Amino acid sequence: MTDRERLADRRASEFFEFESMNIHFTASVSRYSDGRVGELFIDNHKAGSAIGTLLRDSAIAFSFAVQHGADAEAIRHALCRNSQGQPLGPLGVALDLLAAKRGNT
Repeated sequence: MTDRERLADRRASEFFEFESMNIHFTASVSRYSDGRVGELFIDNHKAGSAIGTLLRDSAIAFSFAVQHGADAEAIRHALCRNSQGQPLGPLGVALDLLAAKRGNT
């Protein structure tokens, strides 16, 4: 396991909203100085909901993975997709939106 690559204590975050599974989500992403995603937080607006808890946990696990050297693009491509290649879950949707914004589709 590689050492954790920490983000700067003060860092810009980008906020965005999206929909997946007919549920509205908000997300924030922070990046390393070279533009790589360093952390991702995702939430829905139903405090204490099961989907919100699962998604927050998956985004935190994703963040720890990339901070320890995992390839964010490899994770994005490994997530569940339908037969048209569209992501099935909210984490996949968020990562696809980020990739499209950076031209990595």
